Amino acid sequence: MQQIEIFEIPSPCIDVCESNSRGFCLGCYRSRDERFRWLKMNTAEKKKVIMLCQQRKKRHKQKLAASYNNFEVKESDQNSFDF
Repeated sequence: MQQIEIFEIPSPCIDVCESNSRGFCLGCYRSRDERFRWLKMNTAEKKKVIMLCQQRKKRHKQKLAASYNNFEVKESDQNSFDF
């Protein structure tokens, strides 16, 4: 039995419309195709896109954290003094 959806799923757009080198929006993490097709998608497709966006955002934050940690290590190596 399929559940009836009362409210439409809103677009995840946060008005940061800039794409990275792979074509994903840096604001909502949707692909170009997902952004263009959003209004034509059914509820199940929109839910899948939202789930994919959440996964992309999580991976992006993990990469940023890893690169930040690497930067901190390199910076602390440069600041150590050898007397």
